[in-house]
Amino acid sequence: MRPGGRIQAAAEVLEDILVRHQPAATALADWGKRHRFAGSGDRAAIGTLVYDALRRRLSFAAQMGSDAPRALALAAAPRALGLAVEDVVALADGSPHAPAPLSADEAQRLGAGVPPDAPPHVAADVPEWLMPSFARAFGARAVIEGHAMAERAPVDLRANALKAPREKVLAALASHGAQATAISPVGVRIAPPQGPARSPHVEAEAAHGKGWFEVQDEGSQIAALLTGAGPKKQVLDLCAGAGGKTLAMAAAMQNSGQIYAYDRDKAQLRPIFDRLKRAGVRNAQVLDAGDRRALEALGPRFDVVLVDAPCSGSGTWRRKPDAKWRLRPEALAARREEQREVLSLASGLVKPGGRLCYVTCSVLPEENVDQAAWFKETYSGFLPLPYGAAWRESVGGEPPVSADGSDETLLLTPASHGTDGFFVALFSKASEGG
Repeated sequence: MRPGGRIQAAAEVLEDILVRHQPAATALADWGKRHRFAGSGDRAAIGTLVYDALRRRLSFAAQMGSDAPRALALAAAPRALGLAVEDVVALADGSPHAPAPLSADEAQRLGAGVPPDAPPHVAADVPEWLMPSFARAFGARAVIEGHAMAERAPVDLRANALKAPREKVLAALASHGAQATAISPVGVRIAPPQGPARSPHVEAEAAHGKGWFEVQDEGSQIAALLTGAGPKKQVLDLCAGAGGKTLAMAAAMQNSGQIYAYDRDKAQLRPIFDRLKRAGVRNAQVLDAGDRRALEALGPRFDVVLVDAPCSGSGTWRRKPDAKWRLRPEALAARREEQREVLSLASGLVKPGGRLCYVTCSVLPEENVDQAAWFKETYSGFLPLPYGAAWRESVGGEPPVSADGSDETLLLTPASHGTDGFFVALFSKASEGG
């Protein structure tokens, strides 16, 4: 396909997403099925263009004076396809499969950029109803933080210490430009591609099949380290999902002690079995999904309970930009209730002197500091553990400054730390008689 055809195809996919309310991945897959002549390079370029348009939907709409799919596709095209503005104008010539010619106004706007008087939520590419939450979390840096969450994300990997040191993973992925992560001592990063190229499919590498690494954002790696999971401990991953943090904690435990993985959703939990086997984890027990009775029967026996809570996913908007525009207030309210429910459940499973670690992949204070404050007030037997102390113990070195300025809890963000958005709050359960 010619570049003009890619732009037109992206506009069609955006129509399915924004008008027909299809998830982005579904819309792209459906387009591919209807256009089997398109090669892998074409599909990759179209996907890149669609996701770039979604990441900056509001600012592109302000730039073009329209939020129509055509306008968004045109605005995203120069950077997404590595083209000059004048090349995009020339490609829109009305030929078969290409966009209709640009009007004089469209051509002028395409090269003008975002209006300098754009409202803060537009400049930040954050839904207007969520901008007060961003302002509350970040203050004067709200637009900067939002803008960083509208950029492409790198591919982050965690070297699996049970199989291979980080240096070995770096060597195996050297052809992809792999580098050590700046913060995580076990992380590897492949920078996001420029132009229409797609990120490498690292899970197709032999090193992944051998269990040398797992795909995991650097922020998620940090959250797993801050749990304090280590050799000979009893650990519970209460919302294990596909097992990313279970695997990370198991590696830190060096296959000693015992780690339990639980999730209420069978489909979410199912991949964990193959992942545990590939990673060489031998100290894990996977509880039946949704069997809360069996979970509660374990009682307060755990040195570490990780609550990787269901949340809005706002911290992952770089990777899932369509989720940014599909989030609704009622969904956020539902997640908050679920978070309190799982925190309440977790409180009864931590042994005296043990640690509860509350984590979200969100940057919203309603899901983060508000929930930590609620837990502190509701469960007086748990004392907040400042993240700095845990960092020096489990990660090493001096901790970074939290993106929201807190000395107690840690908020990691793309703008401040180069990670996805992650929140970590730690609590220590009072010892018996203490």
